[in-house]
Amino acid sequence: MTHQIKDLADYKKTYEHSIKNPEAFWESEAESFTWMKKWDKVLEWNFDEPKIEWFKGAKLNITVNCLDRHIKDRGDQTALLWEANDPSEPSKHISYSELLGKVCQCANALKELGIGKGDRVVFYMPMVPELAIGVLACARIGAIHSVVFAGFSAQALADRVDDAQAKMIICSDYNNRGAKHIAVKDVVDEAMDKSCNSVEHVLVQKNGNNEVNWSDDTDVWWHEIVDKQSKECEPEEMDAEDMLFILYTSGSTGKPKGVVHTCGGYMVYTCSSFRNVFQYKDGDVYWCTADIGWITGHSYIVYGPLLAGATSLMFEGVPTYPDAGRFWHICEKHKVNQFYTAPTAIRALMACGNNWPDNYDLSSLKLLGSVGEPINEEAWHWYDEHIGKKNSPIIDTWWQTETGGIMITPLPGITDAKPTFASYPLPGIQPILLDSDGNILEGNNVEGLLCVNFPWPSILRTTYGDHARCKLTYFSAFPGYYFTGDGARRDEDGRIRVIGRVDDVLNVSGHRMGTAEVENAINEHENVIESAVVGYPHDIKGQGIYAYVIINGVPSDDIINEIRAVVTREIGPIAKPDKIQVVPGLPKTRSGKIMRRILRKIASNELSNMGDVSTLLNPEVVDEVIAGRL
Repeated sequence: MTHQIKDLADYKKTYEHSIKNPEAFWESEAESFTWMKKWDKVLEWNFDEPKIEWFKGAKLNITVNCLDRHIKDRGDQTALLWEANDPSEPSKHISYSELLGKVCQCANALKELGIGKGDRVVFYMPMVPELAIGVLACARIGAIHSVVFAGFSAQALADRVDDAQAKMIICSDYNNRGAKHIAVKDVVDEAMDKSCNSVEHVLVQKNGNNEVNWSDDTDVWWHEIVDKQSKECEPEEMDAEDMLFILYTSGSTGKPKGVVHTCGGYMVYTCSSFRNVFQYKDGDVYWCTADIGWITGHSYIVYGPLLAGATSLMFEGVPTYPDAGRFWHICEKHKVNQFYTAPTAIRALMACGNNWPDNYDLSSLKLLGSVGEPINEEAWHWYDEHIGKKNSPIIDTWWQTETGGIMITPLPGITDAKPTFASYPLPGIQPILLDSDGNILEGNNVEGLLCVNFPWPSILRTTYGDHARCKLTYFSAFPGYYFTGDGARRDEDGRIRVIGRVDDVLNVSGHRMGTAEVENAINEHENVIESAVVGYPHDIKGQGIYAYVIINGVPSDDIINEIRAVVTREIGPIAKPDKIQVVPGLPKTRSGKIMRRILRKIASNELSNMGDVSTLLNPEVVDEVIAGRL
């Protein structure tokens, strides 16, 4: 098993070794896994192309390391503990032995339906055990999974299916989410009507009792084909650099980009980071509240915990259903030890009042985690006092879809935790701050652009089908470095505080989306001439979406509601603007570029320092936009 840091001295020693001898460090971390063939070379890389290869020449199957190797010692231990949306429904405990059998059954069904090594399979499912089973089944046979969050629109789903040229979609018939009963299969059908010409089959898991539209040509019930299969399936031999999955993330341009992670390095890093960050001990119950549609769910619900032989809790529902005590009820019911959630959820529950957590026994909690965006100080203290009772260290983790795993975080009970600071890099991670000219900012008490100057095993390898975009987005701004797109500050003790995006990317409730993506959706409305979208501080979401629109015609509530409906249709409810201001014009440079910096200040009510607007093409429009501010 990968090395688990024990104390501060161990952290300092391990970190120093990982920086001075990174290849030796990661080789020692990789030794404990089951490999079909060991590597010829630990690392070969350059950030110019970019080309990064970890454990070059090694052969493996990640599911052998998630499942098979645990059967002898922990076959009867719960691997996945599933809690339904409806609290009256019984929990499901799926042991490592049972999970291996179910994964093999699904893998055999996929093969019967023509799926093989290298084929892409898109998932569009709620948080049911079959989602984790299906993802692992793909990995078992070498198919490449791409999970799309089941709150995205049919258009967003179709865009991702088409980009991946997926051969199959796996979905549920319905999604039970709070009081809602959402027809997931209908969204898939709508996507299929739009395009998705590469799709040969839609595999449907039954999660509700209502009727669904059915096509005998493409649609197959999960229970009819999976349940009859053998519980044995030989794992496909994969190269360490073979693709494991594609996960789509929004960028500063409208088209979503498919971040590619590969088998070997991702396996080693997610296991290592899981064990160190969460300080997991045998017998613990670990709960990450994320959706598997996001990278957090991939790395810290499925792969990381299972690689480490942990018990990982999956929750189908939402934090406030049937009431605001749901999270705390689950923590009490299952005696959860490590709890990992998003600041958005913490702020929403904080707003519901202290009596909810105070009604439950949360004494089992040993660690509280935060993910998705920097946690604000007020939420940090509430989390500490009312959930952890000042006995559970808080880890404010910083990482990205592209990094594959947690990069900067306090280690519970080992390094100190300071509110709003992600704090310290994990072993093997070499963060640096650069100024806008690419000069390294040495020392402490500095603020700059967060970059990384050496690869780690789970770094993205490319963006699917468009390697030039990968290079342009992450490796071109500052040659020789991976650029995160975030600004950061280093304090007097060397702790890192991540300030937020410096590009045109929003972070809404911990979910990244490009401003261009939202603008493109808004502009689909027939009466919209032009739009500009910015983020602004939001009490619950962290960042809200503020849209400025120029319309053809007279502004009305109907048009505003129609614009929101268009965004919901094109992307999904998560991208719906919180505020839509109809404006006579947008501030632009003389070359025609929209000055979002000014619009951000107006949306955030930071009107005292607008900077010099006299050089704008239309400086008079700034006062008009301010006058109409919502």
